[in-house]
Amino acid sequence: MLAQTPSTRLRALTLRLLPQEVEDEEITSASSSIVSPEVVEIFEEAGGDFREAIPFCLLRARKMFVEDANANPTDYGENMCRATACEVLARRSVHRMPPHRLQSVMSTRYRYRERDGDASAPTCALETAIDQHCTIFLSSSEAQMVVTMLWTGKWVQHNNENDDIDYVEYVPPHDNPHSFWAHMDPSRLGVPRYQTWFRIIVWIFFLYVYSQTVQSPVDSVDPLRQFDAWEIILYTMTFAFFLEEIVKITKNFWNIVNFITAALLLTSLGLRIAGINQPADSKQRAHLHLLSFQFLACAAPPIWLRLLVVLEGFKVVGVLQVVVFRMLRESAIFFILLAIMGVGFAQSLYALDAADGDTGDDGSSMWLIINSLIQSLLGGADFDTASQRFGYPFGLIIFYFWNFFAIIILVNVLIALFGTAYSEVYDNAVDEFITFFSGKTVDMIRAPDSFVYPAPFNLIEAFLVAPWEFCLTKSQYVALNRFVMRIVFCVPLTMIALFESQIMHSHGGVGGMIHDYFAEPIPEDDEDPDVLDPKGDDEGEISTVKFEDLAKRLPNYFLNERQLTSSTTVSNSSLILGELKKMKGNLDTFEKQVRSGNLDVKVEEVSD
Repeated sequence: MLAQTPSTRLRALTLRLLPQEVEDEEITSASSSIVSPEVVEIFEEAGGDFREAIPFCLLRARKMFVEDANANPTDYGENMCRATACEVLARRSVHRMPPHRLQSVMSTRYRYRERDGDASAPTCALETAIDQHCTIFLSSSEAQMVVTMLWTGKWVQHNNENDDIDYVEYVPPHDNPHSFWAHMDPSRLGVPRYQTWFRIIVWIFFLYVYSQTVQSPVDSVDPLRQFDAWEIILYTMTFAFFLEEIVKITKNFWNIVNFITAALLLTSLGLRIAGINQPADSKQRAHLHLLSFQFLACAAPPIWLRLLVVLEGFKVVGVLQVVVFRMLRESAIFFILLAIMGVGFAQSLYALDAADGDTGDDGSSMWLIINSLIQSLLGGADFDTASQRFGYPFGLIIFYFWNFFAIIILVNVLIALFGTAYSEVYDNAVDEFITFFSGKTVDMIRAPDSFVYPAPFNLIEAFLVAPWEFCLTKSQYVALNRFVMRIVFCVPLTMIALFESQIMHSHGGVGGMIHDYFAEPIPEDDEDPDVLDPKGDDEGEISTVKFEDLAKRLPNYFLNERQLTSSTTVSNSSLILGELKKMKGNLDTFEKQVRSGNLDVKVEEVSD
């Protein structure tokens, strides 16, 4: 289905709802009079027979408003508040959906008409919310329930008859779903939770292999030394990680870090091979061996830094990543200004150095200038060199100005940007982590392969399994993959099967403790009649007073989100009118008492 027409209709309706800019709190508040239950129902009716597509279309309208805001700075505030309204409406529309339709609402894929007239790639509400970083929508209980189901593998992706993807409940391919063999399924390696555990173990092993490889520098740079077992394992795993990351190098910051790590290690491997092929007594062989070890040693910081990626499923590490990324993104203006000023000052110093006709033919002058500028930025300014080399007093004056602008002004700007970014993320840390975690989960199941071979075992798929895809039928290729995966991943599949068949169904002992740690809270249906008015027994009756009678006696000063999105009879304006009527009645009573002289006024003197 092309979702462009409903999206543009909802966009036009949003323009009528918000003709001018308002504060975000007036839109996102649970008791908002702008996004009231009546407004949510109006937007749902605007979808006609396609009510389940309304959340996706609202998120699509949100993206259109964000694009308009970036394209038209004069109306930036108005369009961004409309985008926020679309996101809030999408969240509350999902909240009103029947629970059994949640899978369909979140996973049904739609196409929309792009600005150039072409149809877009199919996408669903959950994926488009993640792509747009919709923290309001993704922090809802409904979105998090879907993400949790996908993370734990209770829901899996399934290709329907239209080659679209649905989220369906996982059913073990066995008569007894709780048996060990029912969960001995190679497809369970594609579950995000198990992928994360597997990658943690593999990366810890990789760190151990790397540490063993570099623990003896004297032996490593020996020109006569051949490859040992640790080096073979290290470079094989590096090549596997490189293949895994090369297809997504520009996706985010961590993929670039991973690519740099693999590039350093593979460069070390290339130099190592080149050195071995040199004569045993040649100086070139010794030089290449030394250079290879130096590249290998330089890979240590990014290798250990990648632990943050491996452990990003934990909340503390995930929030840390979100904070650091936001700080780096906000500091982009600093690095742009620094680069522009650096080029200007470097050119000025180079011209002053060239004035005496001695700049060096090997480019040493430019390297000296760059080194001096960087050292001064890091707090090690060399004013003597600037005074002697670059034409006193002009070079010294230029160097003074560089230190003033770079250290006094730009560094303080960077600190202010870091502080602003940190405060913005810290105040909304939970929602930011939930959005980050949702993106991580969906990215892990977005892979087109039905069979997941995590690195370094992707080499087996690439060189031993994938070539047979063109020679075998589809069913034979599936059978081959399942056979290979059962052999290669025998140990992790056994652990997964034990976890799902035994521990997740244990209620006592150590297994019960592990079950309680990993199990999710049992969802409660707050609208179930048995919950609202439970039946009693011979010892007494619980519902002596009906739930609705109790609820009517509660103060109506604030509506929580569930009341706001499920009720269509109570609105903010009616509450205000009710309070005004009550206040008017109290004032009338007070006025009558004053006129009749029956009002007793008691004044107490309070002394210190």
